[in-house]
Amino acid sequence: MEPEILELESFLPYRLYRLADAVSREFSRIYKDRHGLTRPEWRTLAGLGQHGSMTATALGEQSAMHKTKVSRAVAELERRRWITRTPDEKDRRIEHLTLTGAGLAAYREMVPLAKAFERELLAKLSAGERTAITNGLVALKKALSKD
Repeated sequence: MEPEILELESFLPYRLYRLADAVSREFSRIYKDRHGLTRPEWRTLAGLGQHGSMTATALGEQSAMHKTKVSRAVAELERRRWITRTPDEKDRRIEHLTLTGAGLAAYREMVPLAKAFERELLAKLSAGERTAITNGLVALKKALSKD
């Protein structure tokens, strides 16, 4: 009997990864051209723009980035003077990260571009396909949740 073969190109986890990576690469052209940001830097900027203040640990969890990527992104955004670090009053080992005025301005400039990118991407699908992808993503997330 022949050993079973996995056809990677039709394996759902691989297909989802490749699609997410392709969409992320396409969107990265916008923030790279505009501000010279890397993906981790953009995700850090976006997380702080959305939530206001976060710890590096919370950023990593929210953006699914490894702590070394978060650390490098934070260091670069701090070098640009786009974020500040404030030590926690109760635990000095913890730092709260917040966007500066310049960081917030960059974030606010990027929000409409990100929303336009999403609209243009979704416009390539029919209404039924948009509903199906949204419902499928929700169902997969629910199936994988540990609650």
